[in-house]
Amino acid sequence: MTVSGQPRFSILDLAPVQIGGTIAQAFQNTVDLARHAERWGFTRFWVAEHHNMPGIASAATSVLIGYIAAHASTLRVGSGGVMLPNHPALVIAEQFGTLETLYPGRIDLGIGRAPGSDDAAARALRYNTNEEDFPRQVSELLAYLAPARSGQRLVAFPGAGTNVPVWLLGSSTYSAQLAAAMGLPFAFASHFAPALLMQAIEEYRASFKPSQYLDRPYVMAGVPLVAAETDADAERLATSALQRHLNLIRRQPLYVPPPLESMDGLWSDAERFLVESRLAVAVIGGPETVQEKLRHLLRETGADELIFTSDLYDHALRLRSFEIAAEVMQTSGRSLSQSF
Repeated sequence: MTVSGQPRFSILDLAPVQIGGTIAQAFQNTVDLARHAERWGFTRFWVAEHHNMPGIASAATSVLIGYIAAHASTLRVGSGGVMLPNHPALVIAEQFGTLETLYPGRIDLGIGRAPGSDDAAARALRYNTNEEDFPRQVSELLAYLAPARSGQRLVAFPGAGTNVPVWLLGSSTYSAQLAAAMGLPFAFASHFAPALLMQAIEEYRASFKPSQYLDRPYVMAGVPLVAAETDADAERLATSALQRHLNLIRRQPLYVPPPLESMDGLWSDAERFLVESRLAVAVIGGPETVQEKLRHLLRETGADELIFTSDLYDHALRLRSFEIAAEVMQTSGRSLSQSF
């Protein structure tokens, strides 16, 4: 799935809402970013299912995917991911079968097993907390997306025969092991939970079994990104992300705040440690720093693809952040891939 050994690069977007902004504007910004991403050479554009999280507007994931796909022409659009235990597998197969039919060859279905919400929302969604059921749910979903068998009584229509590419997402070794056993591509959520990144990748590659979906392991790693014209500019802009992660820890709304000159006095030492731990693989800096940090990350992980998330307050600066990453990956991609 790599092209000439050069790592691919993609975007994960949560339709972030600014402080003082609106959901409608967040959706417009998301589509604008997708249009730019297509021109800049990004491979795919994913949105993720979250519930009861003011500041994150991507709850109706499949609806938003359709809206984005309609405003692009070649960009792959998908979920990063849909939280499968929140839904009947048949419904997801029908939704993504519909999307694949409308936008053939451009839809991805990344799935995870977390609720993507708090306990109250999980109960409202009737989230299935039985971990042992997840492999069965994945197998059921794959079966619905495969060609219908003779005599099959329950068919995803649309969905059957669309063979929408399914990815397993995770922040632990559980999904890595399951992705390896099922021969599926694996995306690790290192953009917010990097602690087990290397262990999960190693276990996935070591136990991968070729399948009808994939003949060799394929790893995507999530990367928090704040790229700007200088290191100092990037460090300042990154305070928006730091504040947002701090609010997540404090269970406060996740609207994107404007950047600060300093985080001093805003967090405790314990909170700072937790936030910085969540952002351990973050790439923050000017173009040269971004290039060096990406080179190091690719050397360490050997990732086939990086998926960037960059929730900055100013939309124009957010666009520039992704543009810098694209420039680095395109102009230095081959040397980056050869560095590990």
